Amino acid sequence: MMKDKTTALLRDIDEYMDRKFMEHTDILEMSWNKNERIKPAPVNYDEGSMKEKIKSMEESLLQRKEGSKIHRCPNEFEETSKLVALKVYFSWLILFIHAHFREFLRSVGLEKLKHSCELDSQKNFTPLFNSFESIYARNCYIQVRDVFERPIGSCPGGTVNLVDRISYDGNWTYEYPGTQTEVINVGSYNYLGFAEASGPCADAAKEAIDKYGISVSTTVREGGSSKIQHNLEKLVAEFLGTEDAMVYSMGFATNSMNTPCLVDKHSLIISDQLNHTSLILGCRMSGASIRVFKHDDMLSLEQTIRNAIAYGNPKTHRPYQKILIIVEGIYSMEGSICNLPQIIEIKKKYKCYLYLDEAHSIGAMGPNGKGIVEYWGCDVNDVDIMMGTFTKSFGSAGGYIAGKKKIIDHLRVSSSTSYYSSPMSPPIAQQVYTSMSIIMGKDGSNEGRKRIEQLARNSKYFRKHLKKMGMIVYGSDDSPVVPILFYYPTYCGAFGREMLARKVGVVVVSHPATPMTESRARICLSAAHTKEMLDDVLKKIDEVGDILDLKFMKHSNKYKDLEIEW
Repeated sequence: MMKDKTTALLRDIDEYMDRKFMEHTDILEMSWNKNERIKPAPVNYDEGSMKEKIKSMEESLLQRKEGSKIHRCPNEFEETSKLVALKVYFSWLILFIHAHFREFLRSVGLEKLKHSCELDSQKNFTPLFNSFESIYARNCYIQVRDVFERPIGSCPGGTVNLVDRISYDGNWTYEYPGTQTEVINVGSYNYLGFAEASGPCADAAKEAIDKYGISVSTTVREGGSSKIQHNLEKLVAEFLGTEDAMVYSMGFATNSMNTPCLVDKHSLIISDQLNHTSLILGCRMSGASIRVFKHDDMLSLEQTIRNAIAYGNPKTHRPYQKILIIVEGIYSMEGSICNLPQIIEIKKKYKCYLYLDEAHSIGAMGPNGKGIVEYWGCDVNDVDIMMGTFTKSFGSAGGYIAGKKKIIDHLRVSSSTSYYSSPMSPPIAQQVYTSMSIIMGKDGSNEGRKRIEQLARNSKYFRKHLKKMGMIVYGSDDSPVVPILFYYPTYCGAFGREMLARKVGVVVVSHPATPMTESRARICLSAAHTKEMLDDVLKKIDEVGDILDLKFMKHSNKYKDLEIEW
């Protein structure tokens, strides 16, 4: 009884803290939506039989066409213990108390750092931010600004040059001595190592600048396109095995501006609870009803669909005209891989549509780099909307939507990106075209296959070593995104600075981009990383983990005798 009450109390605290924080925040990454809290009365069903059905579905779908089993590393998550959760909430409480105390000192004129004080000439101005957001930014975020904002001075490949700087006033201002430090880069989305300052991609991009310039200077609907972009759209469709594709100059807008073209107020969007902000924004802009299911939980997904079909639209009391399921291939904060075969089976069973965001999986997953669809051995025609970006595996910028020609033609004439945004810059499009051609082997070499295999090897090797040393690592061992959990927000600054002192550049993440009790470091592996680089990074993570006491894994003996191959 006491255990149940403690669990309920922690859940209530978590929901309250998230709600209060999100209600006072409007510029940070978030997913809170009051409509997502609507919970229709559950449909009665036999949970036991449902789980058995899901299990048998999974077993049957783990068969390739030739009948062999797919080897898939499962997603792994370790739930935050109640004691740790209470400690983390207490640390947040101390941070907020400190922030409000500093604000009090400013209000009575006792603040020594004048950079954080409002100018007398601007005190009558309308505030840019609400009070809580301003307090949080000036007193909490500013303390770790040096970790979250690091200027670079070179191409972010396997290594990167960080611009050296010094602050004498708590990160309000910096002095630049004019030097740079080369560090091992495990913070950039450079999965296949195409972020290069020289080589075939860079040479091709330079030639595109010489031939076409750097801009098209008008929108697609006004004739703003280029031969390179047209060729790239054909190549993307060929690479993915779809009828057609359309490319965009911005990955974020690919999601946020196109989702409203696919659904309307008579539709329902069923979204994974950990979907990216660009998807969340697109869902809200569409006007459709939104329901959220637990992360990669097929039981939750099917129950949500059953409820939606049974009760319909609560506003009109009519059935939804369309149900769109939105998931990601690899989740960038969790390192987890979606269970695509089961999602497709559920989608077919209830006659829904499926939108798959492969921003982090295209190029990085599958024997030929074709993403999660190839990784699972699924049929690309079972996915209605294939979305991806060029900023990760291709070392460029922009995004794409691929699928049936009828859908792509609809987006060409109705998407806001066609009316208001510029097409892809010719050298950026050429970078994608060249890197994708290398992945496909069109350059006559097997360089693309080598990079894909190197990334897969790096991912398994690195993740297994972290587990063996006692770190909590989320996601699948097949994923190049490696979150290392250390729970407490104060560890973000300490871990980032200690790793930088050892010449390793890492990304640390905290609330609101993650739950309040799940601050973490996010390692992004690359084909550009050698075994020597990974061993060096692992050694230094082990050192910092011992110094800061970050080895939180409850069952570390589970991986004590883990065999690790290169």
